[in-house]
Amino acid sequence: MGGSQHIEVRGARENNLRDVSLDIPKGAITVFTGVSGSGKSSLVFGTIAAESQRLLNETHTAFVQNFLPSIPQPDADALRNLSAAIVVGQERMGGNSRSTVGTVTDLQTMLRLVFARLGEPRVAHASQLSFTSPEGMCPRCEGQGRVDDIDLDELLDWDLSLNAGAIKLADYQPGKWFHQIFTESGFFDNDKPLREFTPAELQTFLRGETAKVRTATMTLTYEGLVDKFRRTHLAKDYASLQPHVQRVVDRVVTSQPCPDCGGSRFSAAVLDCRVAGRNIAECTAMQVTDLLAFLDALDAPSIAPLLTALRARLGDLVFIGLGYLSLDRSSPSLSGGEAQRVKMVRHLGSALTDLTYVFDEPSVGLHPHDLGPLTTMLRRLRDKGNTVLVVEHKPLLMSIADHVVDMGPGAGAAGGRVVYEGTFAGLREADTRTGRRLAQRPALRERVRERTGSIAVRGAALHNLRGIDVDVPTGVLTAVTGIAGSGKSSLVLGALAAACPGALVVDQSIARGSRRSMTATYTGVMDDVRKAFAKANGVPASLFSANSAGACPTCNGLGSIYTDVGFMDQIVTVCESCEGSRYLDEVLTHRLRGLNIAEVLALSAAQAAEHFTEKPVRCTLSAMVDVGLGYLGLGQTLNTLSGGERQRLKLALELGTPGGVYLLDEPTTGLHLGDVEVLVGLLDRLVDGGSTVVVVEHHLDLVSQADWVVDLGPGAGHEGGTVVFEGTPRALAAAATTTGECLREHLAA
Repeated sequence: MGGSQHIEVRGARENNLRDVSLDIPKGAITVFTGVSGSGKSSLVFGTIAAESQRLLNETHTAFVQNFLPSIPQPDADALRNLSAAIVVGQERMGGNSRSTVGTVTDLQTMLRLVFARLGEPRVAHASQLSFTSPEGMCPRCEGQGRVDDIDLDELLDWDLSLNAGAIKLADYQPGKWFHQIFTESGFFDNDKPLREFTPAELQTFLRGETAKVRTATMTLTYEGLVDKFRRTHLAKDYASLQPHVQRVVDRVVTSQPCPDCGGSRFSAAVLDCRVAGRNIAECTAMQVTDLLAFLDALDAPSIAPLLTALRARLGDLVFIGLGYLSLDRSSPSLSGGEAQRVKMVRHLGSALTDLTYVFDEPSVGLHPHDLGPLTTMLRRLRDKGNTVLVVEHKPLLMSIADHVVDMGPGAGAAGGRVVYEGTFAGLREADTRTGRRLAQRPALRERVRERTGSIAVRGAALHNLRGIDVDVPTGVLTAVTGIAGSGKSSLVLGALAAACPGALVVDQSIARGSRRSMTATYTGVMDDVRKAFAKANGVPASLFSANSAGACPTCNGLGSIYTDVGFMDQIVTVCESCEGSRYLDEVLTHRLRGLNIAEVLALSAAQAAEHFTEKPVRCTLSAMVDVGLGYLGLGQTLNTLSGGERQRLKLALELGTPGGVYLLDEPTTGLHLGDVEVLVGLLDRLVDGGSTVVVVEHHLDLVSQADWVVDLGPGAGHEGGTVVFEGTPRALAAAATTTGECLREHLAA
């Protein structure tokens, strides 16, 4: 095979790939399957997409390349016939507080044009209708819709003096630099409780103007506490702050809708401009389905092409299952799955063709009912003349593939090979883990367990929940189902978590940490590993810490050198001194059962569980294996983990809490069909051990094995938020709900 009609991969060795060579048809949909850690992402993202983006960057001038990220050449013998790759991954959308669904999809721009042409009273130009422009934004909140206020009671202890530590921030305590500026300013009696300050003293203390203050040794710049706090803590984007600073902001700062614009972001002049009785803020606050109905009712021949294009783009959002969103929804608040589908809609409107689109499990967060529209979207991208590469676990997504590549046979060192290539029909007959699992017929749990009690949720009205009452059974496995936006997370992670304060909430949020944060440190096994090395070699445990005595001085124990070059992107290179090991050469001479500390960090959790005899280490690593994460490396950094991997890592750390209440948010995310079976077995063990498990879930293999199901709907957004079914999976399969219909079809497959 080969030739220009195929992407040719020869000798790919990125991560765990074992000299993989294959030809991928262009202008077709190719789905990559296999267990977690089998090498799918290393092949698709780390090799094909990475090389495409690297070569594309090289077409720019040297000056422009200085502004582009540095992408290393993938470890492969040859990659040929690549086209420009667009990666549509599950990363949450970045952006500041002004980034919304409307701005990232260009729908806000199209809506502005509608109001500029039809709105009364007329505005000068379309840019005036933007909350990011000076003439269109609310002057008080500057287009953010919210204003921050500082809770002085959280910031100050009014009964204490400055010398006694009245400012409740670590950097302002006695002996600290910021504290010295206040006490040596000469403006205050430093032994006088803040409660006794006069109004003038309080004004100077909290909001005093900047002034130069001479002390015995130097000249200091004085600034009121509130202004200083705003400048040092609030002037930067929240996401860029250090974790300890974020915790201070969370405690001290309250955020409220802007009183001037009512949270709309717009100036008064913009809010006065209306079309059919609505202003642009009211339109962007509408659920997409309602906005589409509003635009359908407009009769405006003068802008017919614009309205047609706007309706088509909004229709795509509805079709892909995102009709419950509003255009003013903050883009960073979207889940990974929602963000990926929003990006897909944006690319469908592109005039570019002959591209390679790369998707990372686009079915994440989608109800089975919405998988059909997703497959249609993928076909539309292909039929425009593009190549579509999809990493996916759902059989329905596999079935639309023109070509299937199954990776395996296992994960980590046991994977990295192509175990099947061909059609989906051929995969169902293949003797691979994926093929064997596809050949199994789905079935319901033979015997459901009896509840031991219930947790009462009354009048739940969070987000779109309509004051619902639910009794969630204890001592069993409960699945909460419903289409995306029906209120599942609001019920489980919101209302149920509030009704059961002791519950263990295991969601997909990323664990905070620095560049040093890795699997071994997050799970806590690193401490025991260091102690084991120290005992075996008769040296201090600190020698085996990359943050302490044993750290390579060149890279400070990071293993890489991070170089900031002015205004360019940070350059990351492997440390030449330690060759990425993080440690001094002296440290690497010490061994434990034949391996040094760097070699131990290169082990997978499954390999390390066999290497270590120390009970605390084995217990934690065995729990990781139990939740399907045996392939993760001990030295793997946290920012490389998927949402599902993060959640299962948290779950592994909580497995030693029998009798607890576990609230899980789509734990099957990123799991192979065979691994879902393993996860169900783990949840069964938790329940059989006396725990209560409640999962927000779409995967019908897990739903069919639950003891009880709470189905929300009937639709999404304001069309959801009610309980449409409560009962066993068997009863659900006979029910006239969207989930019930999908479960019936699943069991009949």
